[in-house]
Amino acid sequence: MVMRTLDVGWVTCAVSPECVGAARQPYGRCLAHLAPRELDEIVGGMASGSAIDLRGTTVGRDLLRRILTATRGNLGRTRFDRATFTEDARFGGMVFEGDVSFDQARFRRLASFVDARFTGNVSFREVRFSKELSLHGVTVAGHAAFDRMSVARDALFSAGGFARTASFEGAEFHDFATFDGSRFGGDATFRGCRFGRMVSLRKVDFGGLAGFEAARFWAGASVAPAAVGRRLSLTGAWAGNGLDLTVRGCPVDLRRMRVTGRLTVRLDDAHADLEGATLHGPATVDGRGTSKVVSLREVETEALELRCVDLSTCRFAGIRTPERLRLTGCTFATTPRGVRFALRWPPLRWWSRRHTLADEHAWRGWSRPGPGAGPGQGQGPASSGAATGTEAEPPAPHRLAALYSRLRAGVDDKATAADFAFGAMEMRRLTSRSPARWLLALHWAVSGYGLRMGRTLGWFALTAAIAAGSLLVGSASHAARRVHPPRPPVPPTHYLP
Repeated sequence: MVMRTLDVGWVTCAVSPECVGAARQPYGRCLAHLAPRELDEIVGGMASGSAIDLRGTTVGRDLLRRILTATRGNLGRTRFDRATFTEDARFGGMVFEGDVSFDQARFRRLASFVDARFTGNVSFREVRFSKELSLHGVTVAGHAAFDRMSVARDALFSAGGFARTASFEGAEFHDFATFDGSRFGGDATFRGCRFGRMVSLRKVDFGGLAGFEAARFWAGASVAPAAVGRRLSLTGAWAGNGLDLTVRGCPVDLRRMRVTGRLTVRLDDAHADLEGATLHGPATVDGRGTSKVVSLREVETEALELRCVDLSTCRFAGIRTPERLRLTGCTFATTPRGVRFALRWPPLRWWSRRHTLADEHAWRGWSRPGPGAGPGQGQGPASSGAATGTEAEPPAPHRLAALYSRLRAGVDDKATAADFAFGAMEMRRLTSRSPARWLLALHWAVSGYGLRMGRTLGWFALTAAIAAGSLLVGSASHAARRVHPPRPPVPPTHYLP
């Protein structure tokens, strides 16, 4: 008996060792094992706001009804830890004035808390729901914990209001789950959740962090929050049948995410990081406003299209199949403007205007990518993170050359594609150690690798000007000789001895 009391943390029912219901004094038995007269005495002493202690108790429909009737639907401090509800448990419209705990409870039938109001904290840790669970329209003024809960049928959290933090870490939803229209005033963490069927998070308002790290969406998910206060994180998440994601005005962390099926990401003034993502299926990222993708490092994809997003700070180093990217209407970083002086050769430096990758900015040591960037003074590798603020080492120039060459096929803008071809040749020229480097240097100086026709025309104009000048000087000299012919030589004077 003592060991059993220590195991559960309260004095248990004396009827049998198998019953762990909280004993009521002076009877020494739980409410489920009280005689009718004894139960009438206990229930008769209850009033609105009374504390309820049914820890470890087997709660039938009649017992629950009598308690809710006696308290007029207004419960005080409520404890249902390890309780077992054998029939439908309906708490619809109830008011829980104190903290509420259902930890490790078991619901064999429906559990309904529709429009219930919790004025304190509420905990459903490790609860097992064998049927449906409905918390539609509930309001929780304190913290809410649903860690490691399990719901076998539909789970409804729609239109709920959670004023402070809400934790669903390790929870399992075996059937349909919806959080549509709910409001989370603080952080909402779904780390390690398992969703067996479709889950919907549309028009959800997250006041703080929305964390789905290492979550598993076996049948896909639709995540379209109305607002996210801090950050939306799906780091290490897995979606087995596609993922539809719409985010507005916040950073989106999709690092190491794995998606089987179609991935659709819509960004509205949001920044997304896809570093290390694995995408086994068609994927699209659409941007509006100031939307950015900040990293595609180590991404493995079968077909990824980025449309109308800012890639000026995006790192591509290590991407597995860059030729499978399609870049439509995207913006990139550009070379620095103006003429610069350096204390090394060559002392005078300037760059032709072209689109570049942030990885080249990091390698060259330019302080930041994009228009107005301040150039570094060297042509060699820069310290890590020079372009994006990350700690990633910049790629070697020969890898940059290959990256430019493989990316250019997917760029819709011909001018940008030409700039990428120029960048590839530039990386080869700057790092070549063979005698052919002089030919590359000449090719760069004369025609910009055949991609800067203005440079060729400039050389042609300079050559033509020099030739014309030479002809003019020659013509002037010839005319001067005709106007002033040379005098005949004076014959020498001979003197007779």
